[in-house]
Amino acid sequence: MKALLLENIHDEAVRTLKQAGYEVERVSEALDEDDLISALDGVDLLGIRSRTRVSRRVVEACGDNLTAVGAFCIGTNQMDLATMAQAGVPAFNAPYSNTRSVVELVMAEIIALARRLGDRNTQMHNGVWRKSAIGSHEIRGRRLGIIGYGNIGQQLSVVAESMGMQVFFYDIADVLPMGNAHKCESMEELLGSVDTVSLHVDGRPSNNNLIGAREFAVMRPRSLFLNLSRGKVVDIDALVDNLRTGHIAGAGVDVYPEEPASGKELFTSPLRELDNVILTPHIGGSTQEAQVDIGRYVAGKLVDYVENGATGMSVNIPEITPSPRTGARIGHLHRNIPGVMATLNRLVADQGGNVTYQALATKGELGYCVLDIAETDGGLLASVTDLEGTIRARIL
Repeated sequence: MKALLLENIHDEAVRTLKQAGYEVERVSEALDEDDLISALDGVDLLGIRSRTRVSRRVVEACGDNLTAVGAFCIGTNQMDLATMAQAGVPAFNAPYSNTRSVVELVMAEIIALARRLGDRNTQMHNGVWRKSAIGSHEIRGRRLGIIGYGNIGQQLSVVAESMGMQVFFYDIADVLPMGNAHKCESMEELLGSVDTVSLHVDGRPSNNNLIGAREFAVMRPRSLFLNLSRGKVVDIDALVDNLRTGHIAGAGVDVYPEEPASGKELFTSPLRELDNVILTPHIGGSTQEAQVDIGRYVAGKLVDYVENGATGMSVNIPEITPSPRTGARIGHLHRNIPGVMATLNRLVADQGGNVTYQALATKGELGYCVLDIAETDGGLLASVTDLEGTIRARIL
């Protein structure tokens, strides 16, 4: 097996893949569509981060050669997941590995904004000694509103409460509160109840411009606002307007609607003109601890799929975490239509195979099963591949 890792994926991923016996090639930058197609010639496993796009054209150009893709980050919007699923290419990501890193940066920015540390730091570097408490506040007792109460939102809730903040949250899912957090029934209720707002939502199209002029108007005067989730969920022009009027007292922004493809490109944004904004270059999860964990986790998922057919935590095909292998193993991704499993089992029996283990999971139009067979021969894979409804089959 050969793996291609792009965008400076951590050494831990290289170590994990090489330990499994795979050849690993590394590229420090993201690749555009044409270069990616060329680079994938002879590659079984692809590792990317947020800037490389795995488009329909890329997937179709790879044919059956590409076995799986790992996104060494949280987001998966850079991959055409539906096309990958139809081609039998599972995708894995790291939804939990950088949770703590993001939470710590959020808390650091809330404190920095509340204490006006950016202003004080700039003044000191300019030789200005301004020892004053004006405009500086503790975060203890402040009301923090969390929009999106998933893994990051929940951990932020716990950490913020431990530092004395009152926590409110809103999520479209029915999520239980952590600690003493208060669940809001609408986003409007949350925005009007708190003095600090932090976004932790995903990049689905329905979240584009989730926060705009109308939502800023609902917020309390002199609120703090933070977005360390996705760039397109905030109307940047509306945020700039509210920062200039002082309705929003300060903001921390880590993600942007348009981001440079590399450090060689100039970052442009109207937010650069404002001194009451902390700007960071999409580094919410960029700590050494998080990158080590992401490298180990995603690379481990790729290896587990190749060696065992495991699809646990896959973002685009049905999830199975199989038991240890008891014979030759078949991984069979198919269309979720009646009769596929019956035909598959009959085929195995007709060829003299004895099923010693079987697991099945479905997800929408897809089904995925893992079968262990005590006895088989080399002709079984061709027979399984020819079954009606088969998308992709592998004998491990």
